Amino acid sequence: MSAERPQLNETLGRKRQAFREWRGQRPFWGGLLTLLAGVPIMYIPYANLTIGSLTVRMATTAGAGSLIIGVLLVVLGLTMWFQPVSRVFAGVAAILLSLVSLVVSNFGAFLIGFLLGLIGGALSVSWAPGKPVQGEDGSGEPDRVVGPVVATNPAPAVGGPGLGNGLDDLSGTSPTNGRNGRHRAG
Repeated sequence: MSAERPQLNETLGRKRQAFREWRGQRPFWGGLLTLLAGVPIMYIPYANLTIGSLTVRMATTAGAGSLIIGVLLVVLGLTMWFQPVSRVFAGVAAILLSLVSLVVSNFGAFLIGFLLGLIGGALSVSWAPGKPVQGEDGSGEPDRVVGPVVATNPAPAVGGPGLGNGLDDLSGTSPTNGRNGRHRAG
């Protein structure tokens, strides 16, 4: 029995590490919140609340709209998980659907679904994949992924067509050659 315990712990540790790596490669929390936003939006308009012998129904005239919005939010949450490349589209769509749910689905399922969808969509739009860090042993294999990857633009080349500021002639500070207003050659 004691021989199985370390093997079980190692297996559990590997699975946990694999899940952590999978989660780090996508907007996991944005997807989770968006997925959870769809549940109250599609459930509450069809729910019956019974208080003693009194039955309260939350149905709206747009019950089908609530169902569609809720299902779409669940699908967008899954899209954020399994298609992280389309995270910006899914995040913007989740924000827009959450805003529409305010009108269609009982104030966004009493603001619960609305807020979850808004925050989840914003997290998805703002997420950026991390940059792999080289292993400590000097090998080319990355140990872990840290921080967002920041895009940097190279400095523009000096001279050549289309590389200057189009407003140079209007600023009054352009290097000109005499009274005719033509630029001096380099």
